[in-house]
Amino acid sequence: MTGPRLYAARGPAGAAVLDLATGRWTLLDPIAADLLDLLANVPERGAVIKEFTARWAASGVDPDRVRADLTRVAADLDRLRTGRPVRHTPPGPPPTVRFAPTVRPSVRDRTAAFIGLAAALLLLRLLPIRHVTAVALAATRLPGRPARVHDTECVLAAVRSTGRWWPGRVACLEESLAVHLAAALTGRRTRWVLGARFAPRGAHAWVETDGHVIGQDETDRVWPYLPVLTTDRFERAMD
Repeated sequence: MTGPRLYAARGPAGAAVLDLATGRWTLLDPIAADLLDLLANVPERGAVIKEFTARWAASGVDPDRVRADLTRVAADLDRLRTGRPVRHTPPGPPPTVRFAPTVRPSVRDRTAAFIGLAAALLLLRLLPIRHVTAVALAATRLPGRPARVHDTECVLAAVRSTGRWWPGRVACLEESLAVHLAAALTGRRTRWVLGARFAPRGAHAWVETDGHVIGQDETDRVWPYLPVLTTDRFERAMD
């Protein structure tokens, strides 16, 4: 029996891989990213490395360095994969990014935010990320309708208001999961996303509604993140 899947996405800067068994991220440069799929499909690893070395050398990269890097990365990917399938998130158009909401949340949104934040903090503290993701998936199956941008901004404003009174850490992972759960409690479905960026390297979590990333930092006006695991993609993988 294989362990939890690996989720990956490819962008111009390389590939980001999330190991759902451990919650760890692996970021691969464009050369190493080429190995992520082809190693599983080509019997002879040496042939793959030779092919990629020639390809990158033709673009002016030192072939000895390419060969050494590919050999090392191939061994690292073998240890990472351990027979598990890799599920790829296909590239999509860059989302529209919306920044800090100025809306005033309702009493219902504030109540749901309190419950959602408490649940998110407990889940992330007590459970492995693969189980947290399963809970996030279950929330998308509650009765309701897709959230509108205004709906999600109201829930986010309520979560942030609640978070100011909460002892401890409330960062992007906790906040985005809280918004996703709180919206579900009020009958509105959002898209919870886990992703990463390459420069500077780092992971991020956020919510999307109707093609909009909700409530991001002003510093992220040019959206740098690659979505790797989303609740809708995870649902199709589980079915």
